[in-house]
Amino acid sequence: MEEMRKAPIILIAATLAVTAILAYAALRPGGRRTGPPQAMRAPSAPLRPAPDIEITMYQGVNEVGGSTIALSSLWEKTGRPVVLNFWAGLCPPCRAEMPDFQRLYDEGGRDRFTLIGVDIGPFIGLGSRDDGRTLLRALGITFPAGTTFDIRTVRNYEILGMPTTVFITPDGRILRKHAGLLTRGQMDAFTKELLRASGTR
Repeated sequence: MEEMRKAPIILIAATLAVTAILAYAALRPGGRRTGPPQAMRAPSAPLRPAPDIEITMYQGVNEVGGSTIALSSLWEKTGRPVVLNFWAGLCPPCRAEMPDFQRLYDEGGRDRFTLIGVDIGPFIGLGSRDDGRTLLRALGITFPAGTTFDIRTVRNYEILGMPTTVFITPDGRILRKHAGLLTRGQMDAFTKELLRASGTR
């Protein structure tokens, strides 16, 4: 019975690991892309509510208001949209993407929306929580980041590639979800889209 319960988790972990490696190979300099990138597809309507998550913070406690928070508190307390980035400590495309998120945060993003990273490495075979903390230190990442202990997060957000970024409106609805590494240009375009949909600049 225990093996039957573990099987879906192992399958998800294997799928995510392969997807992360393929995404990194395709998007690194000299890599090949096939077909239209998923990010350019229009978001579906109607917008569905973003599943809530309990997040235990690695850093950014002052910015989010606690060492353990509900994701929903980020839009309910501030009235601002949220950029939610799922990542892992041993995920190469996550490592490649994070510095651009830091620049976005430093260049005024923190004043217009809430950026938060959630480490799900232990659920998908891409690193421990110690690996996640080590990655943040190595890259000099300062935007709010933490982890969750609820494995249902992977299923609830239908995470099929790493990293995965979710753009959430101030009323807690998913405007767009992107699986795979985001370029800085895509980050700018999608956050502008989110701000327009949220009635802010």
